[in-house]
Amino acid sequence: LFAIFAFATCGGYSGGLRLSVDCANKSESDLNIDIAFAYPFRLHQVNFDAPTCEGKRRETLSLIGDFSSSAEFFVTIAVFAFLYSLAATVVYIFFQNKYRENNRGPLIDFIVTVVFSFLWLVGSSAWAKGLSDVKIATDPDEVLLLMSACKQQSNKCLPVRSPVMSSLNTSVVFGFLNFILWAGNIWFVFKETGWHSSGQRHPPDTMEKQSSSYNQGGYNQDSYGPASGYNQPGSYGQVGEYGQSQSYGQSGPTSFANQI
Repeated sequence: LFAIFAFATCGGYSGGLRLSVDCANKSESDLNIDIAFAYPFRLHQVNFDAPTCEGKRRETLSLIGDFSSSAEFFVTIAVFAFLYSLAATVVYIFFQNKYRENNRGPLIDFIVTVVFSFLWLVGSSAWAKGLSDVKIATDPDEVLLLMSACKQQSNKCLPVRSPVMSSLNTSVVFGFLNFILWAGNIWFVFKETGWHSSGQRHPPDTMEKQSSSYNQGGYNQDSYGPASGYNQPGSYGQVGEYGQSQSYGQSGPTSFANQI
């Protein structure tokens, strides 16, 4: 969708401007000089007629500049990005097993994503500079300077309508948005390759499981501590049913009779 918006707003553009030349001799004036231009912005091929204010003679002029290279490069990148995105979507949905086979699909996808990210950055930057030059070349005040009649103070030359560049500005914005989108997608495609999985040789979960199993199945050093049952030499301490301690010493039958 972002690629469609990018090449549609640039490749489908057509605009124009209107100028007015009011000569000292009113019969020689031309108040509606329309100049139309469109993609791919070969402005040097855009011709128009203007009065010279010297009788009925008119002159044929043309705009200045050829900005087709940056515009066509930008649109070409957008079209190919759209086609690749469409093909990749079909592969993701219907050919997932073939895509993951031998890790070849994710690797190709990763390389193509990096290349498109770079192309979007270069193409958007080049078209942003080209659009700035197009705005200067189609500025009505700059075009009026090309007319010989406007160099005479007795004649009045005025801009009537300037070209609307809103859609071209939108194309530049979508160009850089596509760069951000594709550059951010590099990480997600990288995770599909084998390079990401091979980098994690010892996951933290495995180490935790090993330590917990050792603590549960191992031997505690406390089990080999001093026996609590031997309190004094020759006496054996026992705890009764209700928590009262009973001791059997070496006093013999006398002490036993006294206890009775």
